[in-house]
Amino acid sequence: MLTRLLRGYLRPYARPLTAVVLLQLVGTMASLYLPSLNADIIDNGIARGDTGYIVSTGGWMLLISGVQIACSIAAVFFGARTAMSFGRDLRAAIFHRVMGFSAREVGQFGAPSLITRNTNDVQQVQMLVVVTCTMLVAAPITLFGGVIMALREDVGLSWLMLVCVPVLVLAIGLVIRRMVPQFRLMQTRIDTVNRVLREQITGIRVVRAFVREPYETRRFDAANADLTATTLQVGRLMALVFPIVMLVLNASSVAVLWFGASRIDSGQIQIGALTAFLSYLMFILMSVMMATFMLIMVPRAAVCAERIVEVLDTGSSVVSAPRPVTEVAVHGDLELRDVRFQYPGAAAPVLRDISFRARAGQTTAIIGSTGAGKTTLLGLVPRLFDVTGGAVLVDGVDVRELDADLLWERIGLVPQRPYLFTGTIASNLRYGKPDATDEELWASLEIAQARDFVEALPEGLDAPIAQGGTNLSGGQRQRLAIARALVRKPEIYLFDDSFSALDLGTDARLRAALRPVTADAAVVIVAQRVSTIVDADQIIVLENGSIVGAGRHDELLESCTTYAEIVESQLAVAVRS
Repeated sequence: MLTRLLRGYLRPYARPLTAVVLLQLVGTMASLYLPSLNADIIDNGIARGDTGYIVSTGGWMLLISGVQIACSIAAVFFGARTAMSFGRDLRAAIFHRVMGFSAREVGQFGAPSLITRNTNDVQQVQMLVVVTCTMLVAAPITLFGGVIMALREDVGLSWLMLVCVPVLVLAIGLVIRRMVPQFRLMQTRIDTVNRVLREQITGIRVVRAFVREPYETRRFDAANADLTATTLQVGRLMALVFPIVMLVLNASSVAVLWFGASRIDSGQIQIGALTAFLSYLMFILMSVMMATFMLIMVPRAAVCAERIVEVLDTGSSVVSAPRPVTEVAVHGDLELRDVRFQYPGAAAPVLRDISFRARAGQTTAIIGSTGAGKTTLLGLVPRLFDVTGGAVLVDGVDVRELDADLLWERIGLVPQRPYLFTGTIASNLRYGKPDATDEELWASLEIAQARDFVEALPEGLDAPIAQGGTNLSGGQRQRLAIARALVRKPEIYLFDDSFSALDLGTDARLRAALRPVTADAAVVIVAQRVSTIVDADQIIVLENGSIVGAGRHDELLESCTTYAEIVESQLAVAVRS
């Protein structure tokens, strides 16, 4: 998965990567040539007292060092730039893929995991690219070049390389082998910490209302402790690497000096050549060390790549038609024909045999007990998920055959939980219609009964909105969400229990103001309160995912037992209060 990911997203950067390789090649060759020149200075300059040779050769060393430094800086520049661009492209690809997911796929992965995959996981793979461009590319060049240059200095000591390099590779390889499962476990536990933290921050009011801070603290501590334990285990294994490397490096230096001394004594090698051989052996071992450090990063990056590819390879269950319909003759017409919906893995369908029609100029209300499938039914219209049986038709065309943009242009959805984005009131209202004028915004606010509290704010339409609208009350958020849908002026309005946070007076005024605005549109209202839907043109009563009644309020009181029980229970509550 890692190789596939890198090959796919680094292909556009072939030229800068080629430049990195060439620059690293030149820079590494320059650095490998320096010990040989140093050996010449020792053997031919210092040993003979030839100051001119020392100065001239030293000048060449300075020039070569300048080339090596310039190449290294340029290689790091191009490598880092390429890695950052790679990370940007990968995050964008994940984002666009997730934006195409239906509610089913989002629920399958979970929001905390998707956030982790688009941040932490991408960062791990990106760091691998950075280190590859700055270190790993130079490692094999240094290794093979160092071996050639060391053999050029003295073949008799070459057997030390055959001992030192395998020992270093074997020792570090054993450590890395134990780290791989720990890296996989670490990413899972990062997901867990993110999930717990997200739940606690989102539900902080509930936590405090039920005085559950100690329990939630213990729950977070447990997740945090698991992550800490795994990270410490990885850290202990990584801590073994440095002593192993230093032990091999120092033992190799001692061995070179020990065996090289006897060769100097016998006249088989000069002091300068021995110094150069020791430098080349250090180059070789350092290149092996860099490569093994990369191998430390590869397992974690591979795990992250698997998680990233899992998202990128997951297609949406809501698929656009090969040849979508881009024009329709009818406007503001919604029909459900024998609709059936079942969640994957569920024992029974949530909705079964749902059929009704909502025409332009009519208000259709849907009511039922909790869990009857009201919100699920409404989510089928904008294709938050697709039906598993039957069909949903908008303007006479199956929504699965309609062009997605055309479908969404015709629908104004006010969700059960109104969500506002960070910004201002104006930016949130213009979410569905970016070119809306201030007059249109104020008109929508007035219909949604939100003009008074917006005008009371010092900044008015430019008043700031916190993430999720948390600086507003529940009723204010609902009214702004309704105003946002009104600004768009769609042909089909879907209100998913959108009046629940309003008092009865505000609810009545809002519905009265809505009638002339929605006179040419189909309006579907999911509600819990009978008072909200009593004037609807048709009321659909759901129970256990099926329609048990359909008609106007007066008709249903006589013909539908379930509806009568709902009305009676709410009247009883009203009398007691």
